[in-house]
Amino acid sequence: MSALTSVFKDADLRKKILFTVAMIIVYRIGAQIPSPGVDYAEISGRLRELTQGENSVFSLINLFSGGALLQLSVFAIGIMPYITASIIVQLLTVVIPHFEELKKEGQSGQSKMTQYTRYLTLALALLQSAGIVALADRGQLLGQGVEVLKADRNFFDLVIIVITMTAGAVLTMWIGELMTERGIGNGMSLLIFAGIATRLPTDGAGILSSSGGFVFTMVLIAVIILVIGVVFIEQGQRRIPVQYAKRMVGRRQYGNTSTYLPLKVNQGGVIPVIFASSLIYVPVLITRIINSGRPVAPDNWWQKNVIQYLETPSSYQYIILYFVLIVFFSYFYVSVQYDPNEQADNMKKYGGFIPGVRPGRPTAEYLWYVMSRLLLVGSVYLGLIAVLPNIMLDLGVGSSAGRATPFGGTAILILVSVALTTVKQIESQLLQSNYEGFLK
Repeated sequence: MSALTSVFKDADLRKKILFTVAMIIVYRIGAQIPSPGVDYAEISGRLRELTQGENSVFSLINLFSGGALLQLSVFAIGIMPYITASIIVQLLTVVIPHFEELKKEGQSGQSKMTQYTRYLTLALALLQSAGIVALADRGQLLGQGVEVLKADRNFFDLVIIVITMTAGAVLTMWIGELMTERGIGNGMSLLIFAGIATRLPTDGAGILSSSGGFVFTMVLIAVIILVIGVVFIEQGQRRIPVQYAKRMVGRRQYGNTSTYLPLKVNQGGVIPVIFASSLIYVPVLITRIINSGRPVAPDNWWQKNVIQYLETPSSYQYIILYFVLIVFFSYFYVSVQYDPNEQADNMKKYGGFIPGVRPGRPTAEYLWYVMSRLLLVGSVYLGLIAVLPNIMLDLGVGSSAGRATPFGGTAILILVSVALTTVKQIESQLLQSNYEGFLK
């Protein structure tokens, strides 16, 4: 309680926390407001009967939105278009020279890249909204032939729903940016955190009522073990010792100090999981729209395999493909984001060196050697954490498997990572105000 008291004694920190909480409340209210033309009563009744196998293709995206996607609410699309757009823009810095130049320009270049990210977010939100509304219009969103839109709808009504959901995605992006700028923590991450956290009590109660106290207790024990493991890996890092040679600048002496270069075990965070889930999600969405409820032709290999494997997360084919994609994107994303040659050049420029390793190219090779070994552990860990709910489905953990999604590996990974990052920012602010910190 003394730590909490210290937090609210700091006027600036108190203002940031209250602003962040207020924005989260606004976001959750918008996630419950249905879009115009949506039969909310039909959706609510259908969602209460729905099992994981029936809506598996949208389970992870629906989880990130806090259940707003399948309700077709104003904030149904959520923050995913912005996150996807941010990742794409970051990757383009390697492919397109113009983006690479913007990255090196500092604050002005970053502002331009942010604008590009916003434009791309709008385009992705529009495409995703149109796809979801098309599925709902053809009775493919919540199961075969389930009508969740008003019966007297026309094309203009569908356009209004698409525009509403796209505007909701843009508003969500603006809320997240405001939280990052004026609040505490990363706004986008906190919105996903809030969406997942709000589902925990309801789904936990559902597991208790449907599967009994023993299964519920086992789920809680598994969650505690999972949290401990995630904290251990997320905080784990390889500290490479670095020494700086003594040098004179004018009458002052610099260097002659020892420090370390921290390399995290899970360098990619949850980004590879988002990449992998999106890559699986997009072809299924397109196939559903094209198929439009018609029976699959016996000679249509693409539709047969997409429907059979990618829409069945409990199948071993899906689990293996999902795991392999996560491992691949872990290596791909980190290789794009982390440049050992640039790190080695910066160390050489300021007189730094790793003991026993020559500066320059040998240092870059050593850094990549260490990073690749860490990536092997981090990518396998990330893949196992992500496919854990799918393995639970494959083992048939009763009817509660669908409700266990917020207690799965990806959800716990996001919750723990965001919580640790936010607490570190609070501690940093408290230390600036001469307090002890939030965690002792």
